[in-house]
Amino acid sequence: MTCARCGRVVDAAPVSRRDTCPGCGADLRACVQCAFYAPGQYNDCREPQAERVLDKERANFCDLFRPRGGGPAAGGDDPRARAKAQLDALFNRKS
Repeated sequence: MTCARCGRVVDAAPVSRRDTCPGCGADLRACVQCAFYAPGQYNDCREPQAERVLDKERANFCDLFRPRGGGPAAGGDDPRARAKAQLDALFNRKS
């Protein structure tokens, strides 16, 4: 998984409540680290059965927690880079 705060790739197979990011010390079992985290939706979560958590950056006991996938730091697809490449291709620019 990729830390939501610093972007560091963290190898934590089962994420426990006490796990923290070795780079910045952020709690790993927190809403902001979850695949269901969606700011703006009810309870900031795409999972309608999730219990309400007030502090989204602190560790919690949510049974529905799923580590969010990789991101640009994990070698995943960076949407900004993809959009820039598409614009460059559209206007025949070289990076």
